[in-house]
Amino acid sequence: MLIARVIGEMVSTEKHPSHVGRKALVVQPLDLDGTNRGDPVIAFDAVDAGVGDQVLLVTEGFSAMTSVQRPESPIDMAVIGVIDWIDLDALAQTPAAHRK
Repeated sequence: MLIARVIGEMVSTEKHPSHVGRKALVVQPLDLDGTNRGDPVIAFDAVDAGVGDQVLLVTEGFSAMTSVQRPESPIDMAVIGVIDWIDLDALAQTPAAHRK
């Protein structure tokens, strides 16, 4: 899974029949510091995310297909969560012996 930011929506009038009724988002994968990680990608939306939201992105076909209830569909990425916050300080303050 990756952290990403929704930067747009994609509209397609011609598409695979299994994609009808699904919202496609343009998302920019991010590093933990919030900087862009690679190029933007297209992902189907399973959580009603919107432009500007920081989201959780799955990048494996089966996980993506099942998260949008399309198990036989040609999908390889899906937005499966809207991130409220990320707390990296908690990890930094945990003794190394307790980290897994």
